[in-house]
Formats: sequence, structure tokens, C-alpha cells
Amino acid sequence: MHAVPATFRSIAADHGSTPLYRQAKRALLEAIEDGRCAPGQPLPAEPALARTLGVSVGTLRHAVDELVADHVLVRQQGRGTFVATHSSDRFLFQFFHVEDRDGRRALPQVELLSFERDRLDDEAAAALALRPGTPAIRIENLLWLQERPVVHDRLELPSSLFKGLTEKRLRDRPGTIYQLYQADFGITVLRATERARAVAADRHTARALRLAPGTPVMQVRRTAQTFGDRPVEYRVSTIDTTRHDYVHLISRPGGNP
Repeated sequence: MHAVPATFRSIAADHGSTPLYRQAKRALLEAIEDGRCAPGQPLPAEPALARTLGVSVGTLRHAVDELVADHVLVRQQGRGTFVATHSSDRFLFQFFHVEDRDGRRALPQVELLSFERDRLDDEAAAALALRPGTPAIRIENLLWLQERPVVHDRLELPSSLFKGLTEKRLRDRPGTIYQLYQADFGITVLRATERARAVAADRHTARALRLAPGTPVMQVRRTAQTFGDRPVEYRVSTIDTTRHDYVHLISRPGGNP
């Protein structure tokens, strides 16, 4: 049984109309967001944690259930509840939505095409809630599936959030890019807002995807967010849908912490 550290405080003295389970959820989120509960760390046993927070076990479980659904926490059978870490499986099923026509989904092979330091243009700055011209890191990747180039990615990262990120560090990462964000920079991507549209492939993207310029493709603009809905990455993905579909499972409405 895990002891309850001083990380947590009672919320019983909090007043207002906010339901207790939401207050408990907020207390857990604050502990996770500021690093008092690190990725991979177990939560204390529910009865002890509920007592510390000053709520019932049922109220605590309601809060934990929502955080599990939000991919902030993860339950492990027979072991307890842990602060979620990014993994290849999580990336594949939460953030990568391209699969072949037979419904098979696999991790892509990522080819780094370019890494450069630049400044945010108007579109990326608006997505990241920053000023145009803010220093940024621009990354260009080509994602391969079944030995075919299928997705062309352009990523914009605020330099201030990713100090020390180099091309070598990016290229040599042992896991997914979101694992790198979490492990090396303390940035946990919780969710992403995406907008999809049909476009004609420009010359540069067409060359990367081995298509004729002007070929119809799907373009997805994604803003990845961490705690408090803070944007940390802007990504434009251009997808060749000749043999692949973009499939997004909607599990439940709402649920934002």
C-alpha cells in the first residue's frame, strides 16, 4: 500500500458550487502538472488518498475515472493507478489515425527530412497562442507505412519550451517524439485539436510523397496541448489516401480536465 505524501492536501475546506469530484480531479491534476506526481509514478491507495483529500472513495474514483479516460492516469490490473507515460502504443492509438484499407494500424517509420531554427509565421503563431516571429524549431518528417511514403509532416515547436533540442537528439530518440517531449522536456501531450481538409498536393509535398503535383490529398492541422489546454506543438500533416484512410475513434464527449 502506497503512503500518501505531502503532495496532496485536503479539499474539504474548499467552498463554492464546484462538485467535489471535480475539486478532487483538479487537485490530482495540479500535483501531476507541477511534477509532484511524475510520469510512471503510482497514486497512493484509493482509501488513503480519499481520506487525505477529504472526500469519499466513490468521489475519488469518479475523479480518477475521468483522468483515466483523459489518458492522464492509467490503471494496471493488480498493480494500481499510475500517472500515464507516453509509449508507442499510446501514440499509435491516441495520436496516429492513419490505417490501411484493411483496418491495420501500425507505427510508421519516421524519416527526418529537415531540422531548422526559424520564426513562427502567422498561422503557426495563432495556433500556438504566440506572436508571429517568435523563435521556433521547424521539423519536417516523412512517415512510411508498408514501405510507402504516406504522411508528410511539418512541425513547429516554440524554442522556449524545447531548449537543448538538437537534430541529433531528435534523430537518436529511442521512442516516439511525444516520449521525447515528456522524458527530456517535461511536456506531456494530453490531447490535440485537429482540422482536416482536402487540398491539392503542392510541389514540395508531392515530391516527398512521390505523387504528381496537384494530386488530391488530405491535410490535417493539429495543435497538440498539454495541461490547461496549453498549446505546445503545431503540426501540418499531408496524407496520401490512395491506400490509407484517416480513422478517428470518438470514445466519449467532453472530458477535458
